[in-house]
Amino acid sequence: MRVCSQQFSRRFFLTSVGIGTTAILGGCASTDDDPRYTRAEVTNASGKPRTANELVAAEAIAQQSPDENASSINSLTLNSHEFVVKDSYKGPTVQGTVRNTGGDLLAYAEVRVRVYDDTGAQLELYLDSTSDLSAETAWQFEVVLLTSVNKIASYDIALFGIPG
Repeated sequence: MRVCSQQFSRRFFLTSVGIGTTAILGGCASTDDDPRYTRAEVTNASGKPRTANELVAAEAIAQQSPDENASSINSLTLNSHEFVVKDSYKGPTVQGTVRNTGGDLLAYAEVRVRVYDDTGAQLELYLDSTSDLSAETAWQFEVVLLTSVNKIASYDIALFGIPG
């Protein structure tokens, strides 16, 4: 009787592992924690390099430290985004609009932008953030990029948040 019990346990274990592995490999284990980055190419980007004073000002407002507690949230929607070179200390930026389409307040929302060179190598990560994003509310973001405009060939963008 004990042998049947061990075989059943072994068979149950192997079946469970097989089904679990198939589900993971098939993408069924995707959660909201999986970031969904959208890629965009940068074309016709030109601009003058920042002066030393402009770089200091840009560094003061550029954000590069993401909130590790933030995760991908389905109610955050990226309505628009574009690469814009400002003729000021801000220089290269990614600007756009995010909307909280959910029915609840988000305590924190974050836009992360990774920039790449023409070989596809990631150069840096930059972000913009806001707090207390109400339900059904839009937020206009501006991510200041410290990387020189002539080095940026593409970027990708993703949304993260913390429920309120």
